[in-house]
Amino acid sequence: MQKNQHHWLDDLPEAFKAYRAGREVDEVECIVPDLAGMSRGKAMPLHKFDPGHETHLPISIFYQTITGRDVEMDIVNQWAEGDVVLKADMSTAKAVPWAKEATLQVIHDLFTRDGAPISIAPRNVLKHVLELYKSQGWKPVVAPELEFYLTKPNLDPNEPIQPPVGRTGRRGTGNQSYSMSAVDEYGPVIDTIYRYAQDAGLTIDTVIQEDGAGQVEINLTHGEPVLLADQVFYFKRIIREAALNHGMFATFMAKPMRDEPGSAMHIHQSILDIKSGQNIFSDSSGNASERFMHYIGGCQKYLPQCLPLMAPYVNSYRRFEISTNSSAPTNTAWGYDNRATGLRVPNSGPQDRRLENRVVGVDCNPYLAIAVSLACGYLGMLNRIDPGEPAAGEVENDDYAIPATLDEALTRFEEAVPVHELLGAEFCMVYAEVKREEMRLFHREISPWEREHLLLNV
Repeated sequence: MQKNQHHWLDDLPEAFKAYRAGREVDEVECIVPDLAGMSRGKAMPLHKFDPGHETHLPISIFYQTITGRDVEMDIVNQWAEGDVVLKADMSTAKAVPWAKEATLQVIHDLFTRDGAPISIAPRNVLKHVLELYKSQGWKPVVAPELEFYLTKPNLDPNEPIQPPVGRTGRRGTGNQSYSMSAVDEYGPVIDTIYRYAQDAGLTIDTVIQEDGAGQVEINLTHGEPVLLADQVFYFKRIIREAALNHGMFATFMAKPMRDEPGSAMHIHQSILDIKSGQNIFSDSSGNASERFMHYIGGCQKYLPQCLPLMAPYVNSYRRFEISTNSSAPTNTAWGYDNRATGLRVPNSGPQDRRLENRVVGVDCNPYLAIAVSLACGYLGMLNRIDPGEPAAGEVENDDYAIPATLDEALTRFEEAVPVHELLGAEFCMVYAEVKREEMRLFHREISPWEREHLLLNV
């Protein structure tokens, strides 16, 4: 082993050293989050990896749909497919607990050959938003909540997804919110998730059984936005692998089963003053500050224009269908401890005052969903946008309704000029074009419903 390798291996987190347990490290995975929030990258033997060495990937990894289809865009020399530079962020180094041999994974940031951040890379989009906050002397803090389903392996896409069989041998049933017995039903999978998380040095705050059959929620401890987005990125992979280890699938589809609730990724947000460490959402008397109200106002105004970043697929909008078994809000109304609103203010003390964005689906890219949620609040504070009155009880009017389809959401997103200026015009153009192509691909398909009801009846 080379000298420089001895040095950086010794500097890895204690969790990785415990996982390694003296074994030789077999492989290093150099990964980046793509537009969907999935891992792209390269794997290499340990002796080939050097934290200071640059590796490369083609920029076209951001020009693909979720199906892998390339998207033609108005980009000069698009298919010259120039390389972008990957630089390791060693603070993200984690174990790959399901690998047979000791394996390391490291998230990389993307740059041009001249050293400029790649503006369409999701992690860079979030970092750009955080720099805007920093320029105002502010530091955002977030806490995501991940909902997902454990399911029976679905080997035929034409067949409906079904709940898994638990330890009792019976198929899971819904409407068991907060049931400890329901959590225990899938105890071996949850135990493996905990073990993988420990090996990777990740912390789980709480585990909850949600409303759906086989639906679980994992809450993460609050912290710095890039760190928490990285954790969601890692946790999605961990949860999938843990489920496969027990003969199940784990899915982060927003609405995997017709008659079961959808899955969200609620994001709790607060903003600290960098110098004092005080929560700027509370004033000196401990009451809600003007900035808090303006943050809510910005979210009310701009989040409906940015829904494709929080609900990115056709399936995402099935979660919002009020005629189905769904508790997902279809609005950006706000209220105190009111889960019927898209923007909820949980009960808390002054230092913990925060806003919970309940609109976000778990099928989102965590970097982009956190970035746009913070961006909307930022615009609200800068432009001093007042929110509407807080909602008491269920929300029955359409004053703050969100788009009902991906097509409508994309049309509104393409017109959201203030958000484009903040997130970056190039990123917004590429993202919208990829989503448009995904929508076109979906609408080309003939569904089982059409075959069942139209084949012989029209």
